[in-house]
This record gives sequence, structure tokens and C-alpha cells, in this order.
Amino acid sequence: MSKKALFNPPWWAVNPHIQTILPFIFKVTKPKVFRQRQELPDGDFIDLDWLGNPQNGEPILVIAHGLEGSSESHYVRRMLLAAKKANLCAVVHHHRGCSGEPNRLARSYHSGDTEDFAFTLSQLKQYYPDSTLYAVGYSLGGNVLAKYQGTAQASSLLERAVVVSAPLTLSACAKKLENGFSKVYQSHLIKQLQHKMVNKIEQQDLTSQMPVTKAEIKQLNTFYLFDDKVTAPLHGFAGVEDYYTRSSALSVLKHIVKPTLIIHAKDDPFMTDAVIPTPAELSNQVEYELHNFGGHVGFIEGGRPWKPKFYIENRVIDYVLKNDKAQQGQS
Repeated sequence: MSKKALFNPPWWAVNPHIQTILPFIFKVTKPKVFRQRQELPDGDFIDLDWLGNPQNGEPILVIAHGLEGSSESHYVRRMLLAAKKANLCAVVHHHRGCSGEPNRLARSYHSGDTEDFAFTLSQLKQYYPDSTLYAVGYSLGGNVLAKYQGTAQASSLLERAVVVSAPLTLSACAKKLENGFSKVYQSHLIKQLQHKMVNKIEQQDLTSQMPVTKAEIKQLNTFYLFDDKVTAPLHGFAGVEDYYTRSSALSVLKHIVKPTLIIHAKDDPFMTDAVIPTPAELSNQVEYELHNFGGHVGFIEGGRPWKPKFYIENRVIDYVLKNDKAQQGQS
């Protein structure tokens, strides 16, 4: 189900690069969080950053960040602040190696890695069985969330989910990032991935488990090359095309049975129209918002350039707490 756009940017923020870059520059103060280390079945770990004190029976919002993001990311900080304002307990699910400390294994995380996310949700349900779980995922984390919803189907542990700026068709997004100004974003992210891989080889004595050498890593200057030589072999895929095909969430949206909101901007510099689902590709439990503007995880809707206001956070809170608000209105 598609929904008429509710978002309109100010005149000074209709450019997709302003929408994408400005929020990155003007980060908001992160509220106080506490960290919980979660040991994984394979001997690795991921870290959870908690806002508030979780209580059994009280709802929890799970936040999944994007590529090389963390609880320090501008969009995560804003979501934590919005959750705090709404008196909603929230927890940031860090992908492996993204919490400021290298993960233990040679493998890392990827766009279709639903297992770690599902493990976090199962742990939350174990410790807080009466708590309603909601989730919001951004970019890569959004694709992971959408894929989880579409593959878990009725077994999803989430009551509601919101997917923001997700690369639902990975191959098309990788090609997009090789052209025009979008190459700037690719270069920024690839350098972070290269640095992380080199550090892992140097500091953790994992050379024998790596599919490439330090010298080869420096030559992998596009997502297509990096995913083909590093991401795919490290995570059990036959190659980059196999990885992109099996990890893209677009094909499973029709199988989603729990309420899920997907938000895209048509001018997203990370995307092409290939990420836009057709009505036939959406289940009746998916609400789809396609906005003309918004960039990549931007969606500035007002304020001034030095103090912008944003659309996503209020939209997420309104959507996930829709039933609670309706019940409060009836009481």
C-alpha cells in the first residue's frame, strides 16, 4: 500500500546532497546510554546501547544502523532523543565490529545478515517476554530489517517496523555509487571499510582467514569490487552477484505479515528507481512512502540550515505507537 507524501522540505533543502550531508555535519547531542555486550553462539559478540532502563512489559524500540554506523550516527542520535521524549525505551543493535571495538572473527556483517538481528530480538524476548518490540532500520540496517520481516513472516518478534532509505536492490545501488557525485559517498565509506579490514589483519592475526591481502584491499575502491573480494567470500556467498541477489530485501516484501512502514526518497543519491517496489511486490501489511525529496537518511523538513528540523523521528514514533495512542484516545 502506497501513501501520499506527508513530507515537504524547505526551499533551501530540496537538493539531495544537502539533505544527505547537512545532517551528518550538524550532529545532535547523544543522550546517555549504557552498553550491554551480547555473546553470540559462534564465539563473536555484538554490543547493545540502551536508552533508559528496560522493564518487562514496557515497549522497546530496536534501532539498526547503516553501513559503518553506530549509536554515534546522526540519525541514531536523533532517534534516541525522540524515543526519550516519547518515554520509549530504545536499544541500538550494533552490527559486528561497529561499536568501537573490532569483532573477534574474520567475518563481519553484511546487508542480508538477519541472523544477528534475529538473535538480538530473541534475547530481548527472553529477558522481557511481555514487552512489545518495535524496530527502525536505516540504510543497510533497513535492508536487514526488511529482509527479517519478509523471511520471518508470522514468526517475526516485532509488532511494527520502519525501514528508512534501504538499498532494497543492492546491485543497482552499487552501480549508482560508481557514478557522478555519488562516488564521493562511495569513497568515504570504502575508505572506512578498507581501514577496518587492514586493522583486523594487523591487530588480530587473522591473515590466514582473510580472502585478500593488505595490498589487495587498497585496490578495492568500489562496493562491487569490495563485496566481490571481501564481503561475499567472508560470508559464504559464491560471489558478488550471489551476495546481492540473496541479500536484497525487495523480493521478500510481499511475504511480510507484520505492519511495516518503508520510506524512500526518489532523489536518494545512493539509490535508483530499482529499489522502488511495485504494488504487486508489497504485502497488504506494508505501508510504502515514496517522497520526491529527502536524500539518503536526510528528510530535513524545516528550521534553518544551522538548526534543521527532521521528519523521520516523529514519523517513526507515530507509526510504532499508533495502537497505543489509539487506545489512549478511546480511554
